[in-house]
Amino acid sequence: MTDDLHLTPPQRELIRREFMSRFGAAPSVTQGFTVKRWATGPQKGRPKLSTAVQGLLDRGLVTLIDEGHWPKVLFTAKGIQALKLMAAEPRAFNPEHHRELIDELALLGNV
Repeated sequence: MTDDLHLTPPQRELIRREFMSRFGAAPSVTQGFTVKRWATGPQKGRPKLSTAVQGLLDRGLVTLIDEGHWPKVLFTAKGIQALKLMAAEPRAFNPEHHRELIDELALLGNV
């Protein structure tokens, strides 16, 4: 069961980067994060997904909401469980930069 919740190194780095505290606040896990759109070419206007995000989508750990100006990536219940497994590892997150994420995951309880 936990094998399908294992996050790859690029996915782990994406999560660390997206949920790091910046300017005194960090994004909420429940609000997800935004992705850019293709500006030119045959995919113009479509969400521009990194391989890390695409892998999360393929495994059902996140869902993509393509409404409004910026597409948004939201974690599913399965994705929250993967984040909790990652957070349980002592060196997964730097408490100085990821305190809000760690606290939010603890408050979410068992999803």
